This record gives sequence, structure tokens and C-alpha cells, in this order.
Amino acid sequence: MSLALDPAAQDLLFRDAHTANTFTDEPVTEEQVQAIYDLVKFGPTAFNQTPLRVTLVRSPEARERLVQHMAEGNQAKTASAPLVAILAADNEFHEELPTLLPSFPQAKDVFFAERPVRESSATLNAALQAAYFIVGVRAAGLAAGPMTGFDAEGIRKEFLDDDHTPLIVVNIGKPGEGASYPRSPRLAYEQVVTTV
Repeated sequence: MSLALDPAAQDLLFRDAHTANTFTDEPVTEEQVQAIYDLVKFGPTAFNQTPLRVTLVRSPEARERLVQHMAEGNQAKTASAPLVAILAADNEFHEELPTLLPSFPQAKDVFFAERPVRESSATLNAALQAAYFIVGVRAAGLAAGPMTGFDAEGIRKEFLDDDHTPLIVVNIGKPGEGASYPRSPRLAYEQVVTTV
């Protein structure tokens, strides 16, 4: 194998990791979430933009409000997960570019002056960051249950504002009994990779 990452770490992050549907009641601490973010914030994005915004849903009252906006098949697991995170794209991310991209601070106005351009870029790059976040959850020894089955407009109105687009809701915790389904097939290298 020509990977630099230790095989045990490869298993933790990818081969043995599964989407979790049940969790133990062991809490997910603020320190764990901080460690996850402090690791995954280094993942690459275009122009070093950081459009991902994370809303941690911890209180029972907020959890109840969130569950109402989840698809029926996602409600019970969202209600019972130790922690739930709403991952959203900040469509006004460009305001931070002069700080995040000091080598080209004018990128804020040169490339992102128009809202539709910002929204497209925010969605793509926040989705990249969301993927890093899920791998970071695994790196912390936790399981993630990412879901896109929800009422996006309802979540936006309930938890965010018009400048934020909800992308994924992620249940987080230690996997419980029967947490995952058997691994589904994946496409082979030859089906995906083309050399030109």
C-alpha cells in the first residue's frame, strides 16, 4: 500500500467507518467538537474561504424544534443522538476574505461581489468543509450520521437567517447497538478513474 497514513487510521477514518443510525447515551463534549474543528479547518477550499457554519443543537427545546423539520425516517435518530450539528453555508463568507487571504484581499470584490456567485461558491466549499467535518468526527473516535432529508427552509427560518443555507444535519456520538447497515457496494477504480 502506498499510503503514508497508518492502516489503523485508514480503517478508523474510512474502511471501518459507517454512517450511524443509533448512538449510546455517552455525551459529546464541547472539547471534542473544538478538537474536531481545530483539525478540519485546515482542509483546502477555493481562495481559503471558510463558508461552513456549524450550529450545535444541544438543548432539549432546540432538539424538539429541529426534529419537526426532519424527514419522518430521520426524526427518531435525530431526537436520540447525543449531539446534532446543522452544517450550513454562509453566503456572506466573502467579508472574511481580506483576513483569510491576505495575499489577495481584493478577491472579496473581484470575484464575489455578486450574490449568486457567492451562493454557488459557498455551497461548494461549505460542502467540502462538511466532508472534512465528518472525517474529523471519525478521527475523534465518534460516529457521524449525516442526513439531507429535512425541510431546508424550515431549518433556515428556525435556526439560521437568509444569509445561510442549511446543507446537512449530522447526528454525532458513539455508535449504539445495530448502528449501521452492512457496507453497500462502491464503484471500482476502473469505473471512476480515466487517464487522458
